[in-house]
Amino acid sequence: MPAFAYKRVSSVDQATDRQLADLDIHFEKIFEDKASGKDTHHPELERMIEHLREGDTLYIHSLDRLARNLVDLQKTVDLLTTKGVEIYFVKEGLSFGRNSQQPALNKLMLQMLGAFAEFERNLIKERQREGIEQAKKSGVYKGRKPIEIKLFNQTLELVNGGMKTTEAIKQTGIKPATYYRYLSKNK
Repeated sequence: MPAFAYKRVSSVDQATDRQLADLDIHFEKIFEDKASGKDTHHPELERMIEHLREGDTLYIHSLDRLARNLVDLQKTVDLLTTKGVEIYFVKEGLSFGRNSQQPALNKLMLQMLGAFAEFERNLIKERQREGIEQAKKSGVYKGRKPIEIKLFNQTLELVNGGMKTTEAIKQTGIKPATYYRYLSKNK
């Protein structure tokens, strides 16, 4: 049976090296996404789903690498197992597919662990919101300036320094419509 792997990290500067590092398996292909789990667009996950066929085996480091909420997790596992793919979540020791030893128990564990992970993420977001609100009340948190304002200011500085507007826009990467919108607001 051909073996495949799926790895995901949340940002471009993170590495996937530690995921599945302890397995002594030759993977025919490793699909890797560098995108936050909250994003719905994971191009390598989509490619992997299209690529995998009946009889293939998929290894994933842990449940949270595949999806960030229980609904997406269950949907993806069901989609792959319906195609005849065997799935192994290494960290949790769960397997899904025809060769699964305890399908009912594994499904229960998938749902419970997925629900706990989603609950934990929601608690983290809630604590973060509370912390920001408290910081705003005490005057510590001002928020961050939108990137467009920074780009506008950089572009305006270049234009005021004698550079042509079109060149300054090209150099800073601001969209022309955004530049002119901020320019009209600041007059």
